[in-house]
Amino acid sequence: MDLNRVQIFSQVVEQGSFTGAAKALGITKATVSRKVAELEADVGVQLLFRTTRALKLTEAGSSYYHRINKILQDLQSAEDLLSASQQDIKGNLKIICPIELGQLFLGRIFARFLAAYPNITIDAELTNRKVDVIEEGVDFLFQITEVDDPKLQSYSLVIASRQLMASPDYLKRYGTPKVPQDLMDHTAIKLQSAHINGGWRIFDGKQWVDLDPPAQLKVNNVTFAREAAIEGLGITAVPVIIAQEAITSQRLTPILEDFPMAQTKVTLSFPQRVYMPRKYIVFIEFLYTALIENWGENVLEIPDFIDVKAH
Repeated sequence: MDLNRVQIFSQVVEQGSFTGAAKALGITKATVSRKVAELEADVGVQLLFRTTRALKLTEAGSSYYHRINKILQDLQSAEDLLSASQQDIKGNLKIICPIELGQLFLGRIFARFLAAYPNITIDAELTNRKVDVIEEGVDFLFQITEVDDPKLQSYSLVIASRQLMASPDYLKRYGTPKVPQDLMDHTAIKLQSAHINGGWRIFDGKQWVDLDPPAQLKVNNVTFAREAAIEGLGITAVPVIIAQEAITSQRLTPILEDFPMAQTKVTLSFPQRVYMPRKYIVFIEFLYTALIENWGENVLEIPDFIDVKAH
């Protein structure tokens, strides 16, 4: 017996919908639907009547629910005995994030979050290495990349808008590219890491093209690339948020602004689980409140199990 499926089915009955169960458990509605279908396949009978307006138990489903409900209540009572202060929000969070994202944005959020929840601690690692969330026991992983891992629940947070740029001195010496193909005659400063391949994908007005101009410098740190570009070494492509101050002070000049680059997303991932710990929920709610304060409607995906209006 897969106890996770049983617990999900019980929540569907108690909440009266897949959506309500998903919110209560901290998982997606699609996961709830799939797990219930798998349970029905395992027991060999239909447990629920599904309509567009409501869910109803079949006769077999009703009998099954009443039998498992006592078991689940006993399990909950056993868990309650382990903590006399069950409502306290406490514990440790192991969080890994890209270096620049942590320095420019997440550090302030973590500090405010810990001030609001003094019984929670955070172990934060800033790195651009590839991370195995399950193997390393990571609670939350921030990345600037698409995520396709069935073991993880992932949400796209915001677009990491990138722009080609160079110093005024470099452009004076070597000229300003007019079309994307002109980049092949210039020196690049490339970002290359576990998540970034170093090449540039650009829309040339008709189609997306992949360009790989010669690079004298390859580096896995965005700030490093920005500083090298300010010194006039070559053209680089970095997130606008990283370079905004240098652009405003005219130490860097955006180029080929009429030819958009393929953008990446900032994503948040955490292990798939049936019951979402309360410390997870309050952290995610706090994070999304900060995201919406900064990016508003540009925030991409908001989990249906949190309420950002709570803060």
